Amino acid sequence: MTTIALITGANKGIGLETARQLAAKGIHVIIGARDAAKGEAAAQTLQAEGYKADFIPLEVSNEASVKQAAQTVTDRYGKLDILVNNAGIHPEFAQGVFSFEQMSLELLMQVYQTNFFGPFLVTREFLPLLGKSEAGRIVNTSSSAGSLTDQSNPESPYYGVNTAGYNSSKTSLNALTVQLAKQLTGTNIKVNSACPGWVQTDMGSAAAPRTVQQGAGIIIKLATLPNDGPNGGFFNEAGAIGW
Repeated sequence: MTTIALITGANKGIGLETARQLAAKGIHVIIGARDAAKGEAAAQTLQAEGYKADFIPLEVSNEASVKQAAQTVTDRYGKLDILVNNAGIHPEFAQGVFSFEQMSLELLMQVYQTNFFGPFLVTREFLPLLGKSEAGRIVNTSSSAGSLTDQSNPESPYYGVNTAGYNSSKTSLNALTVQLAKQLTGTNIKVNSACPGWVQTDMGSAAAPRTVQQGAGIIIKLATLPNDGPNGGFFNEAGAIGW
């Protein structure tokens, strides 16, 4: 039976590379994106490379859009094996917002709408489909910028990344991972958080030291865990990350 994977925010960057690497394993990938033209183009790119891929409209911060996407996957496939909550934004970095005084409530809510409420909505609506998989896997694309351990350690390379909205939204996403993992104990579904590192994307900029191919590695690993793999953890390619 074909393995089906949905990746949110998959029209570019780490999301598209995650879709490509999963597809290379023979998995049918669904490109979830809010921009229909870009999402269709991404799916067509993978198809041209010989992979099984299609596109569904998915605006993670819009509940109606998420519900419609879940219904579409239900109608087309009847199940979901892998969910990668990849869609995320970091507008503070681009806008130079590095202090509480600069942060507007509107901007903070915008960050949380995509980075926290989005993964919650998508996961909630797709859990029934993941429950129909023999080995459901959920990967929340997080960041060590959301690690309270790293953020509290002046010697951590992430200590200087002081963007309150992005960092705390990823901390909150990690909390969702922990809470959901407890609910999923004893089921056929596993959920984990992944840190791809500082990657060369529109968000990460060309200054980043890591390629999208490298960044996607830990996501692929967690998306294809064996049955004895971890549940409720936070990992990068080197291993577990302190919460």
